[in-house]
Formats: sequence, C-alpha cells, structure tokens
Amino acid sequence: MADHNRYEADPNRVAIVLPGARYTPAHPLLYFTRGVLHAHGWTVQEVWWEPPALSDRAAVSGWVCDQATAALDREKAERLLLVGKSLGTFAAPVAVERDLPAIWLTPLCGERYVTGALTTATAPTLLVGGTGDPTWNGDLARSTKAEVLEIPGADHGLETEHDPVNSADILRQVVGTVDGFVARL
Repeated sequence: MADHNRYEADPNRVAIVLPGARYTPAHPLLYFTRGVLHAHGWTVQEVWWEPPALSDRAAVSGWVCDQATAALDREKAERLLLVGKSLGTFAAPVAVERDLPAIWLTPLCGERYVTGALTTATAPTLLVGGTGDPTWNGDLARSTKAEVLEIPGADHGLETEHDPVNSADILRQVVGTVDGFVARL
C-alpha cells in the first residue's frame, strides 16, 4: 500500500516520485528533486511506500511497476514524468512503455528489468550514479541514449563515507544536473 503527498503547481505537468526501499521522498536527493520540479512549475506526486518482503526479483519489479502505473493512471495531465531512486527504478519499463521522460537516481543496473528498459528508452532520461555504488554500471549507463551523471567515489546514497562536506557538494552537483535536465523538458 502506498501513500501520497502532492505539491500542486501546473496540473498539466505531473511528476511521480518513487522512493527507494529505505530512501523516502524526505531524503535529500528526492527532497531537492521535488523542489527543482516544483520550481519549474511541475505538480509533484510523491509516493510513500513500505515495500513487501519479496525475494523474487520479478515480483519486486512487478510490484514497483504496479505502484507506478497506479500513480500515473490517477493523473489526467498532458505531460508526465517519472522519478525513481533505487528500488523505484524498477519502474523503468513503465516509462519506456508509455514513452515518458524519467530521472533515475542510482538505478539498479544489475537488474534485467531495469537495464532492459534503460537500453531501449527513447524519451529524455537522466541517469545518476556513483562509482562507489555496486548497483551502478557506468559503461551500461553511457551506452544508453540517456544523459548521464557519474559521481566518482559516490555510494548508493550518492554520498562519500566520512566526508559530509563532499557529500553536500555531490548533492549540489546532482541537484544542478536535475535542474538543467528539467529545464529542457
């Protein structure tokens, strides 16, 4: 079951924000992405969820896609955008199927449900990951048609251990890249 927080702006442009397993929309990457989207006039629909304990990756992917589809189907907007962090990137097939632009933060590049979609996406897509994240594959990301921001040494939270100042600099870089990407949509 998912809850939703909504930040109104232009009702004809709606961004759906899908969190990670333990990375909620209140965490910095998604919080500031919401701020960027809202500043550019997008209505933002945050999905808050508690993922079920599923060990089968197909079931996990299906559950996330169902959550994304349900959120998208509630919208009557002319333009839609998907944003996902980690677990939320399992919704990449939904973005491809609907030809939606997307922002994928720390996409799960080792999951075939995600990589298959990333490699076939034709709508504007931004992929953000760090070289210190075992779920990131920079070569795969660069082989797609997506815009790519790769952060040297950044982990799955796009931070660097024991260096909060550098982690804040990384956050600023990610937010600036997201801002530029959203401005071009």
